[in-house]
Amino acid sequence: MTPKQETGNKAEEMAAKMLEKKGYEILERNYTFGKGEIDIIAERSGWLVFVEVRARSNTDYGFPEQTISKTKANLIKKTAENYIYENDWHGNVRFDIVAILVGQTFEIQHFEDAFF
Repeated sequence: MTPKQETGNKAEEMAAKMLEKKGYEILERNYTFGKGEIDIIAERSGWLVFVEVRARSNTDYGFPEQTISKTKANLIKKTAENYIYENDWHGNVRFDIVAILVGQTFEIQHFEDAFF
C-alpha cells in the first residue's frame, strides 16, 4: 500500500468515526458502481447521505473541500443514483464532504449539502 493510500484509508476511518459520533449510521464504505466510488454512505434523521472524504497534507493547491471537480461530482451522483435504485430509497438525499488536513495534527471539517 502506498503512503497516499494509507493516508486515504486513515482519513476515511477518521471521517466514519466522526460521523458516527454525530449520530450517523454508516451503511456502506467504498461503494462502487462502474467507474464511480462513494467513500461513505450514511443515514441520519431520514436522510441518505453520500460522503466524499478529501484529505490533503497542505493547502498549496487549495483546501481539501475545494478539490472536487465537476466530473468527480457527476460521477459520485451517478454512483449514488445506482445505490438509491438498488436499495429502493424514497427519502431525502444529500451529498456531503468531510475535509481533512493531515499534518502533525489532523483538522477535520464536515460540510453538509456540499454539492448537488
